[in-house]
Amino acid sequence: MNNQFDIYWVMKSIDEQILRATKEIIVKFIEMGRLSPSNIHESFKEIYATVNETVKEHVPDVTPSDDKSA
Repeated sequence: MNNQFDIYWVMKSIDEQILRATKEIIVKFIEMGRLSPSNIHESFKEIYATVNETVKEHVPDVTPSDDKSA
């Protein structure tokens, strides 16, 4: 049970970092003039999906295992 609790917090932390990274990218694009504040909604979804997919492809699998030796 403790292992599942730890996995929950790891995934929550990863999701928070993905959200922060997406926000930073959006802010930089606005500052550079490559993105208008009027079309953030659609761009945010696309950037978030890209960051999320990239991160989760490269994060080790954190699903619980049946190994009770830990």
